[in-house]
Amino acid sequence: MFLYLAGAFALAQPPEVRVGVTQRPPKLDGKINPQEWAGAGIITDLTQADPKPGQPHAFRTRVYLLADRDHLYIGFHCVDPEPGRIAVHTRARDGEFSGDDHVGIFLDTYGDRRTGYGFRVNAAGARQDALIAGATDELSTDWNGIWDAHTARHADGWSAEVVIPARTLNFRHDGGAWGLNFVRWIARERVRLTWSSPVLDAMAWDMSRAGTLTGVEGLQQGRGLELTPYLLGRAPVAFGQGRRAYQMAGGADFGWRITPQLSAVITGNTDFADTEADLRQVNTTRFPLFFPERRQFFLEGSNQFEFGLGLGQNFIPFFSRRVGLVDGQQVPIDVGARLLGRAGNWNVALLNVQTRAIANVAATNLTAGRVSYDVTPEFRVGGLFTHGDPAEASDRNDSLYGTDAVYRTSKFRGNKNLQVGAWVAQSGRSRGQSGWGASVEYPNDRWFGYARVSHFGDNLEPKMGFLPRAGVTRYEGAGFWQPRPRRGRWGRWVRQSYHGAESEFVVNTAGKLETLVIRPSLIDMEFQSGDSLTVSLSPRYEFLPVPFAIADGVVLAPGSYPFLRQFAGWESSRFRAVRVQASVERGSFYNGHLDQYLADVNWTDPHGRLQLSVSAEINSGRLNGDQAIVQRVWQTRNVWSLNANLSMVSLFQYDSVSRQLGGNTRLQWFQRPNVEWSAVWNRGWRQMLRTRDLTLAPDAETFVVKLRYTLRR
Repeated sequence: MFLYLAGAFALAQPPEVRVGVTQRPPKLDGKINPQEWAGAGIITDLTQADPKPGQPHAFRTRVYLLADRDHLYIGFHCVDPEPGRIAVHTRARDGEFSGDDHVGIFLDTYGDRRTGYGFRVNAAGARQDALIAGATDELSTDWNGIWDAHTARHADGWSAEVVIPARTLNFRHDGGAWGLNFVRWIARERVRLTWSSPVLDAMAWDMSRAGTLTGVEGLQQGRGLELTPYLLGRAPVAFGQGRRAYQMAGGADFGWRITPQLSAVITGNTDFADTEADLRQVNTTRFPLFFPERRQFFLEGSNQFEFGLGLGQNFIPFFSRRVGLVDGQQVPIDVGARLLGRAGNWNVALLNVQTRAIANVAATNLTAGRVSYDVTPEFRVGGLFTHGDPAEASDRNDSLYGTDAVYRTSKFRGNKNLQVGAWVAQSGRSRGQSGWGASVEYPNDRWFGYARVSHFGDNLEPKMGFLPRAGVTRYEGAGFWQPRPRRGRWGRWVRQSYHGAESEFVVNTAGKLETLVIRPSLIDMEFQSGDSLTVSLSPRYEFLPVPFAIADGVVLAPGSYPFLRQFAGWESSRFRAVRVQASVERGSFYNGHLDQYLADVNWTDPHGRLQLSVSAEINSGRLNGDQAIVQRVWQTRNVWSLNANLSMVSLFQYDSVSRQLGGNTRLQWFQRPNVEWSAVWNRGWRQMLRTRDLTLAPDAETFVVKLRYTLRR
């Protein structure tokens, strides 16, 4: 009873720490020198949040906080009773950290209890940074800020020192406190420690449950000016059409921090040649696939454009990938401007871009904006608009407007998460050009559920957004009981099991059921080792209003198709040096059958310097009686990292649909936090596997070298 009351009091009273002030910043070598950290604000330990909240543990963690006018310094001393078992699988920037021992810093610099920044460092010094858009959303790790970190190993564990320049952050400058949380992850035990709200129902980046950081009023952002020029050399070649051409290009981003919370950026001759390649996918649906945004200019502040609740990939009214890309072809950006930040309780995000005319694509001006207001720390209302058509010159009919309201609380029934949201959108004056939706979510550890309804009119057309399926109303729901066994043999082996089902109903505007999917969970469990097993049986129904060409020469006739799918999947713990993910989905499929196989094998050396992975996805079956369908995607991805600042990623992909092999090799070197070199080699081969000697016909090749330098004043 006493422990329960103590836990409830801890939830009601978030912890608070004051940052110490220094005139002599610590040397960034990963070693916690008591003299260098004298006067720091100190957190003496972190509390176990998972798997046994509040219970004692053997992993003492001491956190130090210092600041001068321009930087925030954070130090970690991480005690480990078995330092030889500290896990490291990567040294690359923004690598996969779930199998690595690491620490994390989460800052709510606006004090809005919603958005913020995340910084994570693993035991090898690899860095990962992210933007926080919501309490239960996954972190958007594609954002890259300017900051630095170093680590060191000790006889009793490891330590880390982190420096975050004030100019990397947008923040309130009225003397108000920031939200703050820390996390430490011990990979082999799968133990999560946090500073604030050590509960199973909250992720460490849930800023509504964050603690309080004071003493940051002395941080300054200088004149708020930032210049990032780049110089690029490109050597493309089209085989059979001439010799290799050599090209030089340059451009720049100029930033002005109008206020500590509001910043503007102007970009000129923007180039994305160093962007990581997309992963190829096979498609067995009649709707377009989703590929995430990877370009840094558009990722900065992308969390400010979040719209609605629970829409996922069903509807994104502003999808930045539409800007500068048309049908997979890059469209040059001559000039662009962006405004991001806060003013009081107002949140502002504006973007305007002028693209250049190229073959088959006209020059056009594209605009997107998002304005929201925090009525309370838990309730936000807002609006969003876009104007322009990336594929052709814009006219007044290429606009979309939307408004939304979202309520998020972590205090429902005392300390549970509850989210409620609603939205409407309009791309024209007619009823068919509108959409609306509502969602209720209960995202908690023991009980999880949601209910959503979304309507998309026949003619709703977000020219700068992503809407794979218009002219339908979607009904979605799920309910899961997710117990954590604590006693007996079951509790010894199983960390958590999941029992429930999710369903989806899609009805067209004529009231006809087009899609029905029910996914009951037969076996779904996560073991104490980190391995997981899933077995499910999914009855489905599809109505095709028009013929559907699912593959070359295989066309499904209009009509009703009930079928049944069976799924089994296994994923090994990410802590292991060799990790395996494999799944098979079989059963009837439309008027035939289809087997889908997925396998991925990943090996990492003990120091995280080399990662080798091979994956394959195969769809094989027969439809329309005897028509064969075979789709294959093979991928190999190799990562070599000398240290946390120098890495090379090599990705080769082949798919049997296009019969093309593509290679993308990217060398990235952060000479200093504000100086980045990159070299990218792209090579394509076409019409592979059409001859018995497996001849590779070269298609195109490009070699790019790029230098980016950021100067701040």
